[in-house]
Amino acid sequence: MGRGKLRIYLGAAPGVGKTYAMLSEGHRRVERGTDCVVAFVEHHDRPRTEVMLHGLEQVPRRTLPYRDTTFTEMDVDAVLARNPAVALVDELPHTNVPGSRNSKRWQDIEELLAAGIDVVSTVNIQHLESLGDVVESITGVRQKETVPDEVVRRADQIELVDMSPQALRRRMAHGNIYKPDKVDAALSNYFRPGNLTALRELALLWTADRVDEYLQEYRTEHRVSKIWGSRERIVVGLTGGPEGSTLIRRAARLAEKGAGGEVLAVYIARSDGLTAASPKELAVQRTLVEDLGGTFHHVIGDDISSGLLEFARGVNATQIVLGVSRRRSWQYVLGPGVSATVARESGPDLDVHIVTHDEAAKGRGLPVARGARLGRSRTIWGWLTGIAGPALLTVLLGVAPDVGLANDVLLFLTLTVAAALLGGLRPALASAAVGSLLLNYWFTPPRHELTIADPQNMVALVVFVGVAISVASVVDVAARRTQQAARLRAEAETLSFLAGSVLRGETSLESLLERVRETFAMESVVLLERRAESDPWSCVAVVGTRQADRPEDADVDMPVGDHLALALTGRVLPAEDRRVLGAFAAQAAVVLDRQRLVGEAEEARKLAEGNKIRTSLLAAVSHDLRTPLAGIKASVTSLRADDVEWSDEDRSELLAGIEEGADRLDHLVGNLLDVSRLETGTVTAVIRETDLDEVVPMALAGVPEGSVDLDIPETLPMVAVDRGLLERAVANIVENAVKYSPEGAAVLVSASALADRVELRVVDRGPGVPDEAKDRIFGAFQRYGDAPRGAGVGLGLAVARGFVEAMGGTVTAEDTPGGGLTMALTLRTAAAAATTRSPGP
Repeated sequence: MGRGKLRIYLGAAPGVGKTYAMLSEGHRRVERGTDCVVAFVEHHDRPRTEVMLHGLEQVPRRTLPYRDTTFTEMDVDAVLARNPAVALVDELPHTNVPGSRNSKRWQDIEELLAAGIDVVSTVNIQHLESLGDVVESITGVRQKETVPDEVVRRADQIELVDMSPQALRRRMAHGNIYKPDKVDAALSNYFRPGNLTALRELALLWTADRVDEYLQEYRTEHRVSKIWGSRERIVVGLTGGPEGSTLIRRAARLAEKGAGGEVLAVYIARSDGLTAASPKELAVQRTLVEDLGGTFHHVIGDDISSGLLEFARGVNATQIVLGVSRRRSWQYVLGPGVSATVARESGPDLDVHIVTHDEAAKGRGLPVARGARLGRSRTIWGWLTGIAGPALLTVLLGVAPDVGLANDVLLFLTLTVAAALLGGLRPALASAAVGSLLLNYWFTPPRHELTIADPQNMVALVVFVGVAISVASVVDVAARRTQQAARLRAEAETLSFLAGSVLRGETSLESLLERVRETFAMESVVLLERRAESDPWSCVAVVGTRQADRPEDADVDMPVGDHLALALTGRVLPAEDRRVLGAFAAQAAVVLDRQRLVGEAEEARKLAEGNKIRTSLLAAVSHDLRTPLAGIKASVTSLRADDVEWSDEDRSELLAGIEEGADRLDHLVGNLLDVSRLETGTVTAVIRETDLDEVVPMALAGVPEGSVDLDIPETLPMVAVDRGLLERAVANIVENAVKYSPEGAAVLVSASALADRVELRVVDRGPGVPDEAKDRIFGAFQRYGDAPRGAGVGLGLAVARGFVEAMGGTVTAEDTPGGGLTMALTLRTAAAAATTRSPGP
């Protein structure tokens, strides 16, 4: 049994008629005698859709309980048992109720297809997984139910169900989509004309791309090489020369003339790698074509004309844009050139535009001399071997016994090979020329004349020159290949370092620039940035002594986009080094972006914490501030009432309530102000020598008598603290301990000396705090467990820790043996603090 076929109705928005179209297709198939059933269709109380279900067999659904409610889902087993030829399944991205056979409906459909059942289904464009972010940015709604794009792309048929935004809004207004009470909200939110237009464009573009894939598959299967101009695709042939930007802009203008035009820039590089374009020009041109909405392609090929035509036909291009050749007139003797060859061999189905430019007929320029890459000393030795070597050999052969012309030729040929190995092709050619003259004059009869009597000797000299030139060329190519291999190895090591730094997450921009300076032996490296083209450049990071203020002032500059540039000062780099420099520049941009993102994330975290504190503060104001205010107002209102005669006892009780509420407000506002000071870093501790037994008793004034047992030895050393801050910190901790201690269990406050520290411990017998929450309770607005609303806003411990840390101490929470929580305050002794301030000689 073969696999079933999938047909999908793709909608631009809800309500365009996907389900209606699917049911219409079901009726057509039933009328043709096809066994077609409704596996699952949701009509959403739309009368016209519900009517379309009449006359179609519906497979009973499966009922599933979930959270005290029952839901219905497609019964996959029932559909498989029924085994129809075609099953209609609505809402492809639907998430099934937990407990179903599969988590997603498209997985149910995969089972039906595997069983040989054809399936017709529906999906809206906003439910495609790859478009989730785009749809959210358009509509402001994140789609929770999505389907992988590949599931939809694998469909055998995709039919777009389209409708203009105006027609869809009219259908909505008539009540054909949603119930009347939801129409106004839908029209003013999700179904706005702009939203519908953008979703419609997404659907059309996605479908067009899928159609293009179908077309490419068909052309490949049927081996169609002829170009079908279904849409304008313009290929721009780049050489890496300065004329590339002109060609790209010309192609972009051509693409704009036709709807859906596409620009593809391609650079054909030779496979031997010995000729290459300017990496800087290619980088600029790549950025330009991508900014204009096109794509850049790098293709390897020995024949540039054939490679360009093969690429154009492979992408089904309709036009090729090339520049007028930069060759000089005499160079056409060597061949017609790429432009002419492409125009001649393109055929009638591929238009070729040859565009003039400022660089036409100016020549390509001479290649960089290889000697510059070999080094000055090696080049000098090459020329000495090529010029002085034959002369010295002539002297030696003149005083030595005659060894014959054949051996003389071999000796001179050896010098030519040595010159090629040392200095390259040019010293080798010079060696061959000088050697042939010396052989003719000194060793070929008649000697001491530039004539040759024996034709055989003439042949020998001609063969010597030919062999010398050939061998020198081969040796030079081998040396160039060896040098290239060494350079590529060095580049690979450098790029491997860059890749490793990315994987390790290194974010130091200065260390990366220092690596650039060391790699290219530069005096300084600076990363420059500007906001717009008219703005001046500013320095982001710099290493080295000399700093270039602009890319134009540097010896080497490497642009990174439109607003960043890497400027190097020290020497001019050869073109082949710019490729690695481009990788460094790109990595510098990535590191800069990463640093800024980290900074923005930290700022966002701080803002989130601030928002959390503000939210908690509002909650505190809404209850914990209003509660004592309400008590105060009620007491004051009662006292001012003229119709009630209050006794002295009642009046005293009401005044006590007012005083208690005011004290609560004062305490709460004080804590709020303290937290604000801690958050802004304006808490300044005035450190003085202090006895604990003078401060701690004063901190217990706010707790009921008998609720605290105090154990502060008089023999304790003095501590270096701010008396006011310490009193507030101890008061907050003790009040918190008393609040959570069971009735009748007193809180123990004790102190002891430990080396250069004094530890103050506040021990309660309350419910305690789990280990994972011990650090969290010191956060602002944190109240652990089931503390009542009137138990404060959770600022006491946060203020206490902030004050103690401002004095150089610590506050930690520990379990009390036998149950409860112990707060340990560790403070510096006065002697230890004095030693820290004045370490002495």
